Amino acid sequence: MDEVLTPDSSRFWPADSYVVGKNPPSYDKQFVRDWLESTGWDKSPPAPALPADVAQKTSEKYMEAFERLTGQPLHLA
Repeated sequence: MDEVLTPDSSRFWPADSYVVGKNPPSYDKQFVRDWLESTGWDKSPPAPALPADVAQKTSEKYMEAFERLTGQPLHLA
């Protein structure tokens, strides 16, 4: 079964920064896709190594989505 109501399947965006005709900030893997596009990768294996700062920023986006949706901070063990 595919996941339901996750940032990747449902595309959550912050309503307070939505502007018609503009791509809203997203809380999903689009950040990684955008980074990959910026590298000029031709989509042939292997994919470029993901820099630590891109991985960290992606993690922060998912944690922010959790906090906005639940009102609770995400505590990682």
